[in-house]
Amino acid sequence: MIYDVLIFGAGPAGLTAGIYSARAGLSTVIVENNAPGGQASITPDIQNYPGIDSIAGFALTQNMINQCQKFGVTFVYDQIKNVILNGSIKVCETSFNDKIEAKTVIIASGAHSRKLGLENEDKLLGKGISYCATCDGGFYKGKTVAVVGGGDTAVEDAMYLLKFAKKVYLIHRRDQLRAKGTMAEKLLSSSVEPIWNSQVVALNANEKLESISIYNKINNEATTIPVDGLFVAVGQVPSSSLFDVEKDENGYIITDERTLKTNIEGVFAAGDIRQKDLRQIVTATSDGAIASNQVFIYLSNL
Repeated sequence: MIYDVLIFGAGPAGLTAGIYSARAGLSTVIVENNAPGGQASITPDIQNYPGIDSIAGFALTQNMINQCQKFGVTFVYDQIKNVILNGSIKVCETSFNDKIEAKTVIIASGAHSRKLGLENEDKLLGKGISYCATCDGGFYKGKTVAVVGGGDTAVEDAMYLLKFAKKVYLIHRRDQLRAKGTMAEKLLSSSVEPIWNSQVVALNANEKLESISIYNKINNEATTIPVDGLFVAVGQVPSSSLFDVEKDENGYIITDERTLKTNIEGVFAAGDIRQKDLRQIVTATSDGAIASNQVFIYLSNL
């Protein structure tokens, strides 16, 4: 069988693309090499999705999966070995299934936050560790938090957290910010307390995060800072290595901003995988809807 559309990734972007494609009458398959739902599915509490006061990420993405299944989307859970995007028929080779072929492709395999690589980091997700200030900042009203990083995202996160927290630290391994411009200037004149030339070396917790141990490479001293939350902003890693399309220097896929087309005919990208300014569930679902609509238009014009 040759599908109308092959979607890589079962996160919010891919699932939304699946819903819209299937409802438009397109034969649709979603290939996912991990658990469905993407990063959103492991977010304990989502409070900024329009129309829903509060919902667990797993519940929200499971609803999307159910909708896909209702409209007849095929799901394939398998390791992807090779992807061929050139030509009129796109091909996905997996470890345990036959080749999957389609007329069009939507790449929605997402990106994942770069971690610190510390013990208990995964266990403390949602219990003091976060990779998204705009997602979780509201949980830390009147509390003490720290941000790790020195780039644009770290600076923006620290300034955003000032709206909620009583105290915000910014921990950076260098002696000056990598971020430039107005936001960096605002941070340096704000109540955010920078801790320079330092890195987090331990997460101290019982049931939840209680403090962090940091090491200063200039004076070779280790100190412990009590915090309720630690926001990690040391970059993201796009899951784009399998796809031979145009990317920026960080590996994010470059698309036309209006149509989400890549540089290859019949191939589109949606969600966190593509070059964009804001990566949130709501922007991912928007991308998924746009990409599937553009697939429908593309197929209609063939």
